[in-house]
This record gives sequence, C-alpha cells and structure tokens, in this order.
Amino acid sequence: MRDALSEHATQIPLLTAVNADSQVHLIVGADPLAAARCAKSVEAGAKPTIIAPDTESLQYTLAAYIEKGSAQWIRREFRDDDLTSLGREEVDYIVDMVFITLGGNHPLSSHISKLCRRLRIPVNVSDTPELCTFSLLSTYSDGPLHIGITTSGRGCKLASRLKREISSILPPHLGSAIDRLGTVRKRLWEEDFGAGLCDANFDVDEDDSTGQKHTFNNLVTEDDVNAAKTRRIRWLSQICEYWPLQKLAAITDLDIDSILQAYSSKKAETDINKIQVFEKKGRIILAGSGPGHPDLLTRATYKAIQSADIILADKLVPAPVLELIPRRTEVHIARKFPGNADQAQEEFLCMGLDALQKGRRVLRLKQGDPYLYGRGGEEFEYFRAEGYTPVVLPGITSALSAPVFAEIPATHRGVSDQVLVCTGTGRKGAAPEPPTYVPTQTVVFLMVLHRISTLVENLTVNAAEGCDESSRMRTLWPKETPCAIIERASCSDQRVIRSTLEHICQAFESEGSRPPGLLVVGASCHVLHKPNDRRWIVEDGFRGLDEIQSTAEIPEMNGTG
Repeated sequence: MRDALSEHATQIPLLTAVNADSQVHLIVGADPLAAARCAKSVEAGAKPTIIAPDTESLQYTLAAYIEKGSAQWIRREFRDDDLTSLGREEVDYIVDMVFITLGGNHPLSSHISKLCRRLRIPVNVSDTPELCTFSLLSTYSDGPLHIGITTSGRGCKLASRLKREISSILPPHLGSAIDRLGTVRKRLWEEDFGAGLCDANFDVDEDDSTGQKHTFNNLVTEDDVNAAKTRRIRWLSQICEYWPLQKLAAITDLDIDSILQAYSSKKAETDINKIQVFEKKGRIILAGSGPGHPDLLTRATYKAIQSADIILADKLVPAPVLELIPRRTEVHIARKFPGNADQAQEEFLCMGLDALQKGRRVLRLKQGDPYLYGRGGEEFEYFRAEGYTPVVLPGITSALSAPVFAEIPATHRGVSDQVLVCTGTGRKGAAPEPPTYVPTQTVVFLMVLHRISTLVENLTVNAAEGCDESSRMRTLWPKETPCAIIERASCSDQRVIRSTLEHICQAFESEGSRPPGLLVVGASCHVLHKPNDRRWIVEDGFRGLDEIQSTAEIPEMNGTG
C-alpha cells in the first residue's frame, strides 16, 4: 500500500494556472516556436519581448505581433542584464518568465537557464526538459474551463492527442454552464449572508484543487448547529457531483431560478435530482438521406431520424427510408412540384421555425447530401439568423454513388482524371451554361432529365447567334461521347440506360421516366460496359445491397457448428 511519502519518488510536477496579466515574458529566438510562445503570452495578457538579432529571419506570425504592437523586438543578441532590466517597475525590472527557443545544444540555452534559476525566474528551454523549471501544457479552453495535459516533456505530440480525446467527450457549452453555476453559488451565498447564516467571506477557502470533503454525504440532524452554515455548499456540491455532465451543460437562466427556488424550500436536501428542468431551446438537424437505399444512411442520420420530434422530408426521399421513422414522429413531405418549389420551400422554413420555437427537435431530411444542390446552405443561413444554428450531417450523394452502382468508374487510369458535378436546373428553373468538352473529364448532371434534349443540344451544337462569346467559343461535345442515365440508384428498381449523346434522348423517350435520376457523360461510361452496335441498352433492377445483407445473416441462421 502506498502512502503520501512514496509519492516523492515519482516527482509529480506541480500544475498551476498562472495569472500572467501585464507580466513581461522574455523570448530568446525568432523561429516558429518563438511565435507560438509569443501567441500564448499575448493570449494570457502578458507583454512578450523578443530578443533576436537582425540577421535572424523573423517568423511571419511573430512579425505580425510586433507590427501590431502586441510584442516588442530587441534586435540584438541576448545580454545577461536583460533578465534584470527589461521587466516591470513594480518587480524591480526583473522579467517574469523566460522562453528560450534556441534548442538545448545552443550554448546560450544552458547559460540563460542557470541565470534564471539563480534569480528564481521561471524558464522554459525548447526540447530540453532538464534545463526547464516549467513547461507549457497542451490546453483546451471553454470559457472559464481550462484543461491542461503534460507528458513531462516525454511525449509532446501525444499530449495534443490526449487533449483532443478528452475534450471530445465533454458536452458542448460546459464553460457557459460553469458560469451559470458560479452565478448560483454567489446568489446562494448572498441569500445566506442576508439571513445571517454565514460570514462575509465568500468561499475563500476553496479552489479547484479541493476535492469533496469526507463529510460530503454525512447525515445532517436537526440539532446540528453548524448545518445551516454549510447547507448551501453541501447542497451545491450535490448538484455538481451527481447531476450528469450533459444536464449540467444544458442549464439555462430559467433553470437557475428553478434551482434557487428548490434551495429555498425544505425539499432541497432530499429532492436535488428532481428539480424541474425547463423546456430547452429547439434543435435542428439538416441531414442527407443518401442516394436511396436505407442501408446507405449514415449512423448519425439514422439516430437523428429515431430521436426527432418532427421530420420535414424532401419529396424524393424514398419510401424505405421514410419507413424507418417511428410512428410517434410527426412527418411532413415537401409539396414541391413544377412552379411551386419556392413556395414549398418557404412553407417548410416556417414550419421548422415554428417547431423550434416550441422547443422541438427538428430534422430536415434531404435526399443525397444537404449541401450538394440541396439548398442546405440557404436553410443553414435562415435558421441561424433566427437563433437556431443547425447541425449538418452529410449524406452519400448520388452524384458520386450512382455511377458506382451503375458500374461506371468516375475516374479511370488513361480515360478520366477528373469529375465535374453540374445541375441541369438553375435558379428559377433556368438552364445553366453547359460545360465545355474535356476528353478526360466525367460530368454528372443532376436534375436534368426533364430537359435532357435541350442539354444534349447545347452540349453538341454551336450556340445560337446573339449568345455571349464564351458560349460560342466553348468546345462542343462529340455526339459519339458515351453517356448513361441512372435512375433510383441503389434501390431494387434501379435502372441504367447506356448510350451516347447521339441516341440518349431517343432512348429516354422510348423507355420513359423513373425519377429521381441523373445523367453521366464521358468516356468512363463505357469502360466496363459497352452497348456495342446497339444504340442503347437498358439494365433494370439492383439487388447488390440486399445480397450483402442476406449473406451476412447466413452464419447466424446456421449457427456456429
């Protein structure tokens, strides 16, 4: 069993938080590390002074701090008396802290370190722990919350990784919650002090290093004369210790009033976990449902579907995805049809905002990816302006996945080295400018099948007189260019029509429409499948994902024997 004395052998560093406001920090060196040290000092409210001769190349970030006046540059070599002459007047001009970024092999590093130790000045030497009296931590900050990680100079890159891992599991807005709990603490003290239950000192005996006392959960009896004096601290400690972090981080100003009312009541000692939490602010998620098959949903979007109070779905979100929505959830399908798209969009925005104002969880479910011709950016701006910043979940876009399910490699060595994604329907239904022909490019056109004949004509025929010069000068697409129409990609009724620009319109008219669909144009369309002498070929149906699922179930069905 270890005791307190055995801890001395481990040489545990004393971790502190330093108030560096108005301190003078001396930085010897002008490299990128010096710039990083300068940034930390400025952030902490200190006044960094860089000592480096003109012959050294000043790192550009460091130069920016000097130009703004946030840091001072003394353009010469270090002198011993710099430690005792460049500081603040109130501490007899001794500098408060020294950073040396020259490296441990530089003769000045060891020399300055010895001088600093003799003068009791904290010193840090880059990459040389034995010359340091302190080291900087890898820190995460959220308002008043600051978390620091140190590996004692043995694993600096790992410290950064650990910081990210630890901070990622913390709930958002925890710093704001700490501020609010601090407000509760002060108001409780003011109430007790006004009632004569405590003295004028406000928790002067506590700091962040103080843990829960051994009397934390002791039974309090009515004849305990000191109970009233410590009641507020014990009560608030119960909240901080036992409430889940997610609940603490979600505390609002309305919750503060509820907490204070509960404290004033006799139930405060026993019903601490039953304090009413007021209805929280509504939340909105913009999510993509992928190309069609429900197995192609991201796990995040699936969870959003299961937890939403109301779902506003595009009309093209396929039925198998909509069938995942729980029966209890309110669902609305966009009433978008030709000529009504803008009105339907406005209707959805108003519907979503109304639900958010009622504190509901709103899921705006889109086909494909929200930001790829899905108006996701417009909706983000709208809800953010109303005070509700959406969480955006990506979806697998059909622009890249549909060619995969149609066995078309969008890029292929020696055939295609680039992919262009275009829309066939611009703002207010206008036809966008078609792209120029690039032999090694695969172009995916979304929302274009309803005007495919116009698009093909624009791609293959010279622009009419009166058009701008760029339209007339672009390179036309050869009519023999391979292309393919892919409809309902990844679904069981997927259809692929393979042809060329010369015959694709006739093929589409002959075979009919099965939306949603897209057009892929480029030599890559005939890499794995060629119509040969036929004008077009049609491939109907797709069971690939279902076959994967059934194969995965076989071991479970047959057992392990």
